[in-house]
Amino acid sequence: MSAEPVTVTRRERARAATIEEIKSTALDLMRESGTTDIRFTDIARVMGMTPPALYRYYADRDALLTDLIADAYDDVGRTVAEARDRVPGDDFWGRWVAVTSGYRAWARREPQLFSLIFGVPVPGYVAPDEGPTTEAAKRAMRQLAALFVSAAEAGELREPLVTEVSPALAASASEKHPELDGVLSAQTFQAMLHTWSSLHGFTCLEAYGHLDWLDEPSRDSLFDTHVRSAAEAAGFPTAS
Repeated sequence: MSAEPVTVTRRERARAATIEEIKSTALDLMRESGTTDIRFTDIARVMGMTPPALYRYYADRDALLTDLIADAYDDVGRTVAEARDRVPGDDFWGRWVAVTSGYRAWARREPQLFSLIFGVPVPGYVAPDEGPTTEAAKRAMRQLAALFVSAAEAGELREPLVTEVSPALAASASEKHPELDGVLSAQTFQAMLHTWSSLHGFTCLEAYGHLDWLDEPSRDSLFDTHVRSAAEAAGFPTAS
């Protein structure tokens, strides 16, 4: 028997639209100011509302930031997944390039969102434990893990360059990601974290202007060789 269709009332639609406008206004203010710190008074002023009216939609600024951070993780996860899925599933290197390039392009296109989730913490903000931001982060990071899983299942992974794994990390991998037991070895799990750290490190340097002394073609070339070296160190299949 088919489920009854969910009916959304006019009031619920209006509330959802206002919430989206609040988030959109907050992001616009971040982009204008170049900071991730926002105030309800500024949002209310732009929207033509009183600050107390915002509390009908968000309990406080931290609740709004939590929503924005979760949205940012979902946005980057969706971006890299769409880039990956435009490449045939058996083209592992092509998918690697698509995901890493998609991540870099997203950070360059959305510097405030990148800073919101990967930059200096917003003063006074503490993300809820195991809340929506944690779940959104896991969804986004699964896109990189999916590359390794598909290559492993196809028998295309080589042994990584570094094979020594501490018992603590091996136990943590099994505890935090039991779904990868029997799919990725502890050595490959560690290598996957190395590649993520390496990719993120390059992206941070570029996002915060530390590579501006290189012209854009040079940065592009450096990025290409950087992600290739990370893949080769991890035992991930690269183009011939």
